[in-house]
Amino acid sequence: MTRRILVPYDGSPLSERALEHTLEEFPAASVTTIYVIDPVSSVYDVETGGLPVSEDWYEDAQERASEIHAAAEQLAGSHDVELTTITVVGQPAREILDYVSDHDVDQVVMGSHGRKGIGRAFLGSVAETVTRRAPVPVTVVK
Repeated sequence: MTRRILVPYDGSPLSERALEHTLEEFPAASVTTIYVIDPVSSVYDVETGGLPVSEDWYEDAQERASEIHAAAEQLAGSHDVELTTITVVGQPAREILDYVSDHDVDQVVMGSHGRKGIGRAFLGSVAETVTRRAPVPVTVVK
């Protein structure tokens, strides 16, 4: 039986570590990375505290998602693992949990945090929410 592992991947160093951990520890698993486009970032840039971000926020976010997926695929390729990547729009913890519930995921492996500064405090901890509410085991990589 092939394990199905979901790795929330936002391009941050900790999400990269989580993906690396998954690729090393579960080489035979079916691995999917999920990138969540958060609409809050269309109104408020949580990284800089600036308002507004951009009129073309969605196109910019899609472009960023493509870059992030390419980086994840490159990392997986260095381990000879084929990776499935998906992009969804919504609140990160909710979208991750919905994906787990809807897609027969066996485990989530994620970084302990992705955002820094005010963004982390403003949005709360995605890793904490996923860990508390996921119906499957969650490995948090520090």
